[in-house]
Amino acid sequence: MAEDGDIRTGRHCIFVLHAHLVFITKYRHQVFTRAHLERMEQIMRDVCADFETELAEFNGEANHVHLLVTFPPKVAISRLVNSLKGVSSRRMRQEFPELTRHYWRANKLWSGSYFAGSVGGPPLSVMRQYIELHNRPV
Repeated sequence: MAEDGDIRTGRHCIFVLHAHLVFITKYRHQVFTRAHLERMEQIMRDVCADFETELAEFNGEANHVHLLVTFPPKVAISRLVNSLKGVSSRRMRQEFPELTRHYWRANKLWSGSYFAGSVGGPPLSVMRQYIELHNRPV
């Protein structure tokens, strides 16, 4: 199960929700350097703070980034992703004009798609077994 430090509380709930997000660049162009990724991490941390979420881990390569986000149940992942991609694209293109030469026609940094996966907790087989073994009242 989750460690005590991972468990968060809301007004009416107790939760441990983590998501693994992956964003790829438009046309999979290899555009990011170490400086780009360092600045992007800060931008994404700021966006997460606005959504009352936490960017637990961030890393990337020349054409994609990985994020591990801890979020409350009131946050829709699709809205968080939309904001993360939109704000980071706009700010990165403003602060690093050289990025725009790769996207002169599309004027977008990110591909329209993304990966989102739930993370943490026991495997599904263990959860199924746990639920099956509960005694139903007669």
